[in-house]
Amino acid sequence: MKTCQQLLKQSWQEYGKFVGIFQIARACHYLYTKETMSSYQIEKEQPDKIRVVRFINLLQQASTIESLSKEILIELQNIIVDPRFKNIDYRHNQNYVGENINPHFQKIHFISPKPGDIFDLMNGLLDSLNRMLSADINPVIIAAAISFGFVFIHPFEDGNGRIHRFLIHYILSKKDFTPKNMIFPISSIMLHNMHDYDSVLESFSKPLLSVLTKYDLTEEGIMTVQQDSKSYYQYIDFTFMTTYLFSCIKEAIYDHIEREIKFIVNYDKAKKAIQDLVDMPDNQIDLFIKCVIQNDGKLSSSKREKFFSLLTNKEIAQLIAVINDIMITPNE
Repeated sequence: MKTCQQLLKQSWQEYGKFVGIFQIARACHYLYTKETMSSYQIEKEQPDKIRVVRFINLLQQASTIESLSKEILIELQNIIVDPRFKNIDYRHNQNYVGENINPHFQKIHFISPKPGDIFDLMNGLLDSLNRMLSADINPVIIAAAISFGFVFIHPFEDGNGRIHRFLIHYILSKKDFTPKNMIFPISSIMLHNMHDYDSVLESFSKPLLSVLTKYDLTEEGIMTVQQDSKSYYQYIDFTFMTTYLFSCIKEAIYDHIEREIKFIVNYDKAKKAIQDLVDMPDNQIDLFIKCVIQNDGKLSSSKREKFFSLLTNKEIAQLIAVINDIMITPNE
């Protein structure tokens, strides 16, 4: 069976046969944006433009981070979250994931480690990362163990999920698993099949709740864990998480990346065909394509009147036909 690296190399060679390096570069640039937005959407957040740009830059520069430490992780948390919720240390409160069933009852889905255990757990996680990075271990295994280990420890009040997914990219790029200036849209894959992603998280959280039963929860939602629980977060079987991450990478290579590259190839073809029919400014062509694609292959009368009143009905029909033939029909 071929390894992920062999599959990626083979796919990359296939892409190079029918696309140019600049088209691949444009697709990769878009994938960074897609990964950023998907990671925030998983958390049901809509970041402002500044946070989007910062997260994209963070992903692009992941491999340049020499090594991870508590201080670096706090810096990452500060970049990722709303400035009002920046942390200056690991959390000092007991947090958990719960669901309000009614005003008097919460269903608990996950309980994080006690605040007093976080320092030792995170030191162990970072030490494990350093030892694995220097060993001959498959990068995907390292990424799964460290990223999921991090999110189960949940060391911050906010931003844990986004850092968890960033760590995947950090480790894969650090080990040169992904090509330079390339990213796998893993968060996008998770977002579009949240059931699988939730199942992976629950493979740890559900068994944990069966043994972590001694806790108090006030009406204000303040939890106190009454039993020693650190060992539950120290010795985790990451087999399921690793298999899942391998499947995400395979889907990224054979579906998402290929789809984005083909979209750009078809976009360039459609744009040239439109220019051959009507010598329009580039920004007008881009807007026309966007309007037609967003409206399922048609141009709305309001958009036609507002933006393209200088075009004749015949020209409009020809341009719509070009977009449908090149960009929409091949993707159906």
